[in-house]
Amino acid sequence: QVTAKTAFLFILPQYNVSVPTADGELVQYHYGLKDLVTILFYIFIAIVLHAVVQEYILDKINRRLHLSKVKHSKFNESGQLVAFHLTSLIWCLYVVVTEGYISNPRSLWENYPHVYLPYQVKFFYLCQLAYWLHALPELYFQKVRKEEIPRQLRCIALYLLHIAGAYLLNLTRLGLILLLLQYLAEFFFHMARLVYFTDENNEKLFNVWAIVFVVTRLFTLTLYILVIGFGLPRVESQALDPERGNFFSFLFNNVLFRMSVLLLVCLFQASVMWRFIHFQLRRWREYWNEQSSRKRAAAAGTKQQSKPLKRDSGYHENGVVKAENGTSPRTKKLKSP
Repeated sequence: QVTAKTAFLFILPQYNVSVPTADGELVQYHYGLKDLVTILFYIFIAIVLHAVVQEYILDKINRRLHLSKVKHSKFNESGQLVAFHLTSLIWCLYVVVTEGYISNPRSLWENYPHVYLPYQVKFFYLCQLAYWLHALPELYFQKVRKEEIPRQLRCIALYLLHIAGAYLLNLTRLGLILLLLQYLAEFFFHMARLVYFTDENNEKLFNVWAIVFVVTRLFTLTLYILVIGFGLPRVESQALDPERGNFFSFLFNNVLFRMSVLLLVCLFQASVMWRFIHFQLRRWREYWNEQSSRKRAAAAGTKQQSKPLKRDSGYHENGVVKAENGTSPRTKKLKSP
C-alpha cells in the first residue's frame, strides 16, 4: 500500500480538490511542487517513446532514402516533431472542445484566475512540460550537430516559457488555444520537410504550410488583443492576490501597461512574420533561378541539335566514302621497294 501511494505520486496528477457545483461536487486540481515528480516520470516516458519512434519508424525510412548526414539529422528532427505535434494537436483539440473553450470564447477570461483545472487540462500541461524538458537530453542522445544546438535550444526555451507561464499564471485556457494554433502550423511545416526529403521536386505542402502559418498568426494576434485588450481588464477581481492565483490582472486596468503588452506582442508577431516572408522570398528566388537555368540548358541543347552536320565530299557506297570519279578519297600507301 505504501508502494502504491508512491507510484501514484509519479503517475497521477496531485493536489486534487473537491469543488462544490450545482450538480454536486467536482474534482479539480491545482499546481504545486509535487508536480515536479510527475513531470520527471513522464520525461522518462517521453525518452522511451522517442527511442521507439526513432528505431522502428525513422531509421527504417532513412535506410531506404540514403540521405546525407545533414538531411538525415533534419529528417529525424522533423519525423519526431510530426509525431509529437500530431498527437498534441488531436489531444489539445479534444480538450478545448470538451471543455467548451472554443464554443464560448468569453470563458478564456471569465472567472479569472483559473486556479482549479480539470484533470485532462492539468495532465495535458504536465505532459507538455515533460516532452520539452526531455528534448534537452535528447540533444546529446541524438548527437545533434553543434551548429544546430543554439537554434533547437531557443525553440525549446520558447515552448517551455510559454507552457510554464500559462500554467503558473493560471492562464491555461488561453495557453491551450495558442498551443493549438502553434502546433497546427508546426505540423504542416515539418510534414512538408519530410515530403521534401523524400522527393525534392515536391514542394506543394510548403505552400499549404505558408497559408496555414499566416492564418494562425492572424488568429494568434486577434486572440491576444481580445483577451489582453478587452477580456482581462473586465475581470471583477482586480486586486493583487497571489494566494488566490491573481498575479497581474490588476495591471491591465492601467492603460499604459495594457498598451505596452499589446505593443510587445505585435512586435514579436511582426518579427515572426518578417522571418517567414524572408524565408518565402529566398525559396521563390531559388525556385525561379533553378527554372531559368533549366530553360537555358534546354535552349542550348536545342541549338546544338539544330546545327547542320558537315558532310564529306563525294558519296557513300556500302558505308565507304567515294570521290566523285569513283575512287576512294584516301591516299594510297606506296609500297616500299
